[in-house]
Amino acid sequence: MNNPRPGPDEFDEEELIRSEFDSIVSGLSLDESAPTTYLDDLDAIQDSNRFIPPNPPRQSPRAMWQAVKRAVKRWFHRGYHEDDGATL
Repeated sequence: MNNPRPGPDEFDEEELIRSEFDSIVSGLSLDESAPTTYLDDLDAIQDSNRFIPPNPPRQSPRAMWQAVKRAVKRWFHRGYHEDDGATL
């Protein structure tokens, strides 16, 4: 199969494809990018939806003991005494 090279007046399809590709690529700039990407946007959403645990103030041992006593008294004097599985 002999494939002769086209002359200067003949149509060269490969050259046309190369020139089209070069014209498309020349319009692109690889260093122009968005300041954030899709993954950055997802990370920002996840950061904003995170649970922030409360930071209660520190209690002295005496205040903690009083809080425990109040909680036990409230449990003893609750209105609903059916067996809830908790025993003292």
